[in-house]
Amino acid sequence: MVDITHKGTTLRTAIARAVVRVGSEETLAAIREDRVPKGNVLAMAKAAGLLGVKKTPDLLPDCHPLPIEYTGIDYEFHPMELHILMTVKTLYKTGVEVEAMHGASVVALTVYDMLKPIDKQVSIGEIKLLEKFGGKSTHRKRLSRNIKALVVVCSDSISVGDKQDKAGKTIVAELENHGLDKIDYTVIPDEPEKIESVLNKGIAQGCQLIIYTGGTGLSPRDLTPETLEPLMERRIPGMEEAIRSYGQQRTPYAMLSRSLVGTIGNVLVMALPGSTKGAQESMQAVFPAALHLFNVMGGERHD
Repeated sequence: MVDITHKGTTLRTAIARAVVRVGSEETLAAIREDRVPKGNVLAMAKAAGLLGVKKTPDLLPDCHPLPIEYTGIDYEFHPMELHILMTVKTLYKTGVEVEAMHGASVVALTVYDMLKPIDKQVSIGEIKLLEKFGGKSTHRKRLSRNIKALVVVCSDSISVGDKQDKAGKTIVAELENHGLDKIDYTVIPDEPEKIESVLNKGIAQGCQLIIYTGGTGLSPRDLTPETLEPLMERRIPGMEEAIRSYGQQRTPYAMLSRSLVGTIGNVLVMALPGSTKGAQESMQAVFPAALHLFNVMGGERHD
């Protein structure tokens, strides 16, 4: 099965449709008036659909078992067709598109089975995903303006060439993955003067997103938060909490990080861990949703 351990839990919704075609309008009338010999078609098919949703991972090998928080089944009568609308919701790391489509198909098969004694022309038509919500794809909005970013690696050893940087390059890759293509990159030692200097330079050059990696731990040279915090005009505690919560679910050492997020004017400033894994997980915790901040600062209203 696909690895989804890097994903965060969000509300996921999927709506699917299945179409059952009949041979005459009399068949649809029999359904409406509960005159089908095998019983109440709509009630029986609904019960089968609920089971179909729950049993999806038992039948499809690559489908993750997940908690189903809601299943809704609605019917629409059209000329010579019965449309089945299946809505499935979960609070989980992956979506429920397959569950919705599988449930809709089971409802359609049940309808077919119950109608075939009275209608030899009944058939199942299109089974289609209509909509899905939740997950990162929902939050990848079209930005109202281009974002220029700066990634700053704070490390004494990397700045003198004793070690190779991986965390900073991981952050650059994550930003590129979310559509940013104006990204500057620099390496500096763990010195407050350098940390503040590169911040001022980045702002002067028009950077709207400045991400530091390194210096957020508890060693004597870890001074990035102490340097940046007095300069920030507004802290964003929710992003800091999200970063630590996401990391703590993956390693018990995340609670030792002093990651910091805030704004200076319309510039988003972040101080993330210096480890490659810590930097990557911090980015995964808040992106791409964090990019919505630039829409808000640009004057857009919240959805």
